[in-house]
Amino acid sequence: MQFEKPDVEQFFQTLTVENFTVSPDEKQLVFSTNLNGQFNLWAMDLPNQFPYPFSFPNQSTSYLSYAKTGDYIVTGFDHDGDENIQLYALPPQGGKWVPLRTKEGERHFFAHLSEDGKRLYYFGTAGNPTYFNNFVYDIETGEEKLLLEGSEAPTGIAAVSPSEASFIAVKEFGNTYSLAYAYIGGEAVLMTPETEEQYTVSDVVYTSETEVYFLTDHKADLSYLAKFDLQTKEFTPVLQLDKENFEAVHFSKKNKALYLVGTYGVEDRLYEYTLETGELKKLEAPSSIVEKIVVMPSGHLYLKGRSATRPTNLFVSKDNATTWEELTRFRVPGVREEDLVEPEVITYPSFDGLEIEALFFRAKPENANDHVILWPHGGPQSLERKWFRSMFQVLLNRGYSIFAPNFRGSSNYGLQFTKMVEGDWGHGPRLDNLEGVEWLIQNGYADRDKMLLLGGSYGGYMALLLHGRHADYFKAVVDIFGPSNLFSFIESVPEFWKPFMDQWVGNPEKDKERLTKDSPITYLDGMTKPMLVIQGANDPRVVQKESDQIVAALKEKGRPVEYMVLPDEGHGFSKKANEILVYQKMLDFFDQYI
Repeated sequence: MQFEKPDVEQFFQTLTVENFTVSPDEKQLVFSTNLNGQFNLWAMDLPNQFPYPFSFPNQSTSYLSYAKTGDYIVTGFDHDGDENIQLYALPPQGGKWVPLRTKEGERHFFAHLSEDGKRLYYFGTAGNPTYFNNFVYDIETGEEKLLLEGSEAPTGIAAVSPSEASFIAVKEFGNTYSLAYAYIGGEAVLMTPETEEQYTVSDVVYTSETEVYFLTDHKADLSYLAKFDLQTKEFTPVLQLDKENFEAVHFSKKNKALYLVGTYGVEDRLYEYTLETGELKKLEAPSSIVEKIVVMPSGHLYLKGRSATRPTNLFVSKDNATTWEELTRFRVPGVREEDLVEPEVITYPSFDGLEIEALFFRAKPENANDHVILWPHGGPQSLERKWFRSMFQVLLNRGYSIFAPNFRGSSNYGLQFTKMVEGDWGHGPRLDNLEGVEWLIQNGYADRDKMLLLGGSYGGYMALLLHGRHADYFKAVVDIFGPSNLFSFIESVPEFWKPFMDQWVGNPEKDKERLTKDSPITYLDGMTKPMLVIQGANDPRVVQKESDQIVAALKEKGRPVEYMVLPDEGHGFSKKANEILVYQKMLDFFDQYI
């Protein structure tokens, strides 16, 4: 028998895991997945690995956390991508959810559940949309107490001590500037020494009532492990690696150890740090990217991760990461893993000599159409990594190679590299992308007349800007919810983003000349190539007006532009039907121009 070669529709059907939680006795795993075409909650009664329906909000799940008593689960979801997350409780058998903290039009951020499961700590926009208010809510009595009123910067609870005698809150002045405070008996104590330099604090864990471990790049370029003693008020650097960031830390009371996710560039690493001896041990991870770890009272490790050729899956290790068992087995249906594309990691010098790391996904020779798609990632203080993107494998199967540079401003390359995009959205990063394209052409990776352009969010902004200023490089352009006008973008972002917009993007009055120069809408005359614009109607980050105005302006000039608005999506695609619709539209669009 002759079986047909897998077609692109099979790639459309790839499923994923969004979030998960595990019952305290490890007899049940509850996870959010799009098994039925929309993100809903499913469960497995361990050690059995067959999923069964659990609860069906038909929405992406932002939070999933089992109470330590095993009595209920806290979950949080919005409505069709509007990001106004509401908090609910679910019984262990699933079914209908009960409102915990909900208010229409407001956002609620889950922070902590008390050991006895009776008190919920959270923060949100109600009454303080710019800086947040922080609360503790008594689930039994319904009483609520305001713990902290945010000021100066968006402020949220990051950790609560086991006895609830103290808590840690982080003030987020921006992606590259945050401060952590310990609140002890009503007193707020800065956990890091005073300095005029900006730095970050992240991922805080209590290991006892008096000791807190956290990650920071205080007086350093890369994040390291530090400790704060709540009795002596002393800050102590603990562990720093050469050319490696720590991006997550988790505590195992049983093993008396911290589990750390280390990263630099496009891959993650997993470590165990023993508190009593100070020994650091590198562990084997089951995936190249580690997205979430849950450490159980037993010491068992549950992990969510993905790799370039494998979608997100769930794993468990019961022997301290010596071996891992895969609990879910999501793959591309009907496609062998060896037929998928692993990226090549390349580096190239930019216009000013700065070294840029990038991923190049080369289409298989039997599929290749010799065209290369430039993918400037979103963020911009994010990056492209060795993680599975269904969209990439769809395009690769159709024959397109993909170039994904981690231009200046990308995260995971040190604080100073990440800060390079602040106040410079449209110059340095733009030239980094162009220099990357030139490097590809000069080194035989791409032909000058066979380049395409695709980006989402900040990548969509960059796609618009590159189109407007350098249209000769590209045959066709796809923009997915990209800001088109930096002035209207600054005005329309969520309220709690606005305190750091001056540093991140610019001030509309003081930086008027630069913001005008860096706004894609300034370069309408240069946008001469066919364009497809895709937008979620409920997007609160890059509102529909950003796409509306660029499409209307281009149509007025008679330029070739197609426009697709998804009425039930926000800043992304949460519904499989919409994802398929978008991917098919992109493929058909690009195929017209090769």
